[in-house]
Amino acid sequence: MRAIVYDTPGDESVLHIGETERPLAGRNDLRIAVTHAGVNRADLLQRQGLYPPPPGASTIIGMECAGRVTEAGSATEGWSVGDRAMALLPGGGYAAEVAVDWRSAMHIPDALTDAEAAALPEVYLTAFLNIFLIGRSRSGETILVHGGGSGVGTAALNLARLAGIRVIVTVGSDAKAARCMELGAIDAINYKEESFGSRAREISGRGVDMILDNIGASYLAGDLDALAPDGRLVIIGSMGGERRAPLDFNVLLSKRIQITGSTLRSKSNEARGSIIAAFLEQFGAAMNEGDVKPIVDRVFPLSETAEAHRLMKSSAHFGKIVLRIDS
Repeated sequence: MRAIVYDTPGDESVLHIGETERPLAGRNDLRIAVTHAGVNRADLLQRQGLYPPPPGASTIIGMECAGRVTEAGSATEGWSVGDRAMALLPGGGYAAEVAVDWRSAMHIPDALTDAEAAALPEVYLTAFLNIFLIGRSRSGETILVHGGGSGVGTAALNLARLAGIRVIVTVGSDAKAARCMELGAIDAINYKEESFGSRAREISGRGVDMILDNIGASYLAGDLDALAPDGRLVIIGSMGGERRAPLDFNVLLSKRIQITGSTLRSKSNEARGSIIAAFLEQFGAAMNEGDVKPIVDRVFPLSETAEAHRLMKSSAHFGKIVLRIDS
């Protein structure tokens, strides 16, 4: 089958279309003929040799996809050949076919195109897991989301607005700030121009209740400054590059702050299934109505995967970047 491959880790130029073996599909698996695959920042790290897939997962890049079911294993439930499906993957998305545990897949509603569906699983389930299940955010609270114009950021804005949660975002440009405000953010802080910690406290009045942070160590002091008493900090990445940061225990203790590290990719099939079931229970009806819908910045053909990675690296996009897997 056709897939994006690379011989050695490196920059975008190492990516090319090649032929690989079709994935094996077991009794718990769906085989999906992929029409589109989402691009995520973790894909760039994997290409560079910095973020290997979990043991046993496909070594092909790609953590989400959309397409049609061509085979349903004997132990799967609720799936038939021909069904439209979008799936959360530990790897393998940049390919003509994937095999995925049925619990990691969702039916695509009529309200979503395949390109939109491919842009949904990774970022929406990341936002849902960390804001609602781990971060325990609820209606009436105020949260801070770093990278408001990213895939996870725009997903967080979408879900939080539906749940009655106020969102402040950080962004890198005034243009992205304006677009986040259009999506429902109560304010947007340009981190290049002002301190987000003190500004978030000023906007919220007392500090934010929860922070979704994909930057990591370099933002820790600002995060602690921004949080209200009993605030929760959920760290989902280290895009800032630093691996260590000093921790002010006086602030941590006096505010009773909780800090949690979180990743989605390495979770078991059972855990993924539980997260998806909880997501569908809370937001499935809204998704079917078209109220849960990813922002797709641009769709690239598979032959231009390198260019898609360059756009992701530049952070010039807003929302999601998607690949079209040509037949």
